[in-house]
Amino acid sequence: MTSSELWTRETADRYDTEEAETSSAAFLGPTLDFLAALAGDGRALEFAIGTGRVGVPLRERGVPVVGIELSEHMAAVLRRKTDADTLPVVIGDMATTVVPGEFSLVYLVYNTITNLLTQDEQVACFRNAARHLAPGGRFVIELGVPPLRFLPPGRLAVPFDVSERHFGFDTFDLVEQVLVSHHLTREDDGRYRRENSRHRYAWPAELDLMARIAGLEPERRVADWDGTPFTQDSVKHVSVWRKPL
Repeated sequence: MTSSELWTRETADRYDTEEAETSSAAFLGPTLDFLAALAGDGRALEFAIGTGRVGVPLRERGVPVVGIELSEHMAAVLRRKTDADTLPVVIGDMATTVVPGEFSLVYLVYNTITNLLTQDEQVACFRNAARHLAPGGRFVIELGVPPLRFLPPGRLAVPFDVSERHFGFDTFDLVEQVLVSHHLTREDDGRYRRENSRHRYAWPAELDLMARIAGLEPERRVADWDGTPFTQDSVKHVSVWRKPL
């Protein structure tokens, strides 16, 4: 078992509502185009598939998808959308869990690799991706760039969302390379719900080294699913590594 924090039933049940915008067809279109093109005629494996925000519509596009998910509660929400024959899901962590067969694509979206709280576990995740890939297959990660340039000297917090219903900010442990995301969400009755989660942030160059350790080669890095060039000002990246033939 890895150090990832488990999603509760309560969190899983409201996840799709809170992520309605990022689950829309307009928002997901470029993501699905990108992943479907890499999968080609092969199968895709999603690490940390969650409620199927990406995996279910990718399967509807005709790509055979298998998922690995640590939280049984998140997987239960996915199962309300599609059956196990259409989209199999194995309960387990993304660093060590193995599913049968080979895949042309393994992917990990929405900053989820940061749920693994140690460097060793993140390296193991890359190795697990390589283990499942057929020769020539790709591993894709979507991940934010750590916003440390926004930290003035002596400050350890960076806000990332200030809106009518939500206030979110990250606090940083620069020694352990861990951030804590803090959320204050206003409920319909006017009260606020407070939540936080821990993440191990990683730089693009660090991920490239993890890929090399796993025997994967860098192929492409862009700033978003639309293929915008990645620059020093990019706030996130979509990175692709390839298993050699």
